[in-house]
Amino acid sequence: MFNSDFLTFLKPKNELESVPVENESESNQPFVPDAMWVKCPKCRHLILASDMEENMKVCPKCNHNFRLNARERIAYTVDADSFQEMDAELVSKNIIGFPDYTRKLAAAKNKSGENESVITGTAKIGGADVVICVMDPTFMMGSMGTVTGEKITRAFEYATHNDLPVICFTLSGGARMQEGILSLMQMAKTSGAVKRHSDKGLLYITVLTDPTTGGVTASFAMEGDIILSEPNALVAFAGPRVIEQTIRQKLPKDFQTAEFLLEKGFIDAVVPRTEMRSTLIKLLSIHNYTKTVTEEEQA
Repeated sequence: MFNSDFLTFLKPKNELESVPVENESESNQPFVPDAMWVKCPKCRHLILASDMEENMKVCPKCNHNFRLNARERIAYTVDADSFQEMDAELVSKNIIGFPDYTRKLAAAKNKSGENESVITGTAKIGGADVVICVMDPTFMMGSMGTVTGEKITRAFEYATHNDLPVICFTLSGGARMQEGILSLMQMAKTSGAVKRHSDKGLLYITVLTDPTTGGVTASFAMEGDIILSEPNALVAFAGPRVIEQTIRQKLPKDFQTAEFLLEKGFIDAVVPRTEMRSTLIKLLSIHNYTKTVTEEEQA
């Protein structure tokens, strides 16, 4: 028979020594910071963040291209320490008094660290002098407002005046509705600048990245002499759901992808991100903007 007096011989547990079971198990597990791993949204594969950086933010398993901000893309593309930014001081304002737009602009600047959805400037690519425009997804998904259009227009005007080629990396959700008709006017303004650049016989290369949509697609994004794209980029004017609801038909699975547009002749080549810099160097060389370069110079 169990003797209850036996309990008097048990040492009472000190509260400081008492550790919940769940905490005990957690304390035995090694701490792995979340920042060390990135999950691919396409194949769900876990990737070391360091491996991602080494592979230009491309999934090594399924080749999914993660989005780059403008500074990252510039660093991957141009010769080291050659980029000189233009018009960095230009900033958007709430020019038509759109509700809550001022707050959204401040939030976009804080999130991206940039003043606008595009960065423009001069640089060297494989030794060739170029003007480069790179749109940034972290600033209102690269939407095109008046300052975006102004910066791109100025970049083309500078290139035209100085006989330079233009490389433009596009990424946009379309024209910025908070600026109304003034944002739509940028389609015509940028297209006019592209035309003047073209009339002088200068090279314009566009690189479409995911997503390139709306008014940007309907203007300078599709006006390049050579149109390249990253793999699986969405390139469209209206989104697929809008089209399906309008025509009441199911669209092909790969509709509006870069590969679909290549098949239909709308773009010239789909180029992996890891080969984009060397491809641009070759194109610039073919058009006599630079000398024939070695493999070491392309890297």
